[in-house]
Amino acid sequence: MSKPEFVYVTYIKTTPEKLWHALTDKAFTEKYWYCCSLTSDWKVGSRMHMDRGGEVKNECVILESDPPRRLSYSWQSVFDEEMRKEKPSRVTYVIEPSYDGVKLTVTHEGFAPDSKTLPSISTGWPLVLSSLKSILETGQPLAFEHA
Repeated sequence: MSKPEFVYVTYIKTTPEKLWHALTDKAFTEKYWYCCSLTSDWKVGSRMHMDRGGEVKNECVILESDPPRRLSYSWQSVFDEEMRKEKPSRVTYVIEPSYDGVKLTVTHEGFAPDSKTLPSISTGWPLVLSSLKSILETGQPLAFEHA
């Protein structure tokens, strides 16, 4: 098993069920993924894609789905020619009850040493996950312009 290249841990004042919904409901994902939405039936082996305004950005396959504890999918960026050439990486969410909320651990791994995707997600994940935390706790995502 390769060493994870990106790990993000945050604590969110919510329930595992509400967090699972936020991660898997198309309309909800659009609120914190900044005009992108995630679409899937979230069953192992099913496809999931991320699109922005009808343009597919990532094509993924569900690898694990254990509501509301664990979700994993492959990640293949298709909007950029260089990233499209890379082998798919893997995203895993682990949701654990903690204190009076949940502990969310996101691991994104399986990158080639010269990956173009790794620098992109290293900037993107903290923004997306911070916005997710904000919307679950306050009802409002973080406001910033997508570059």
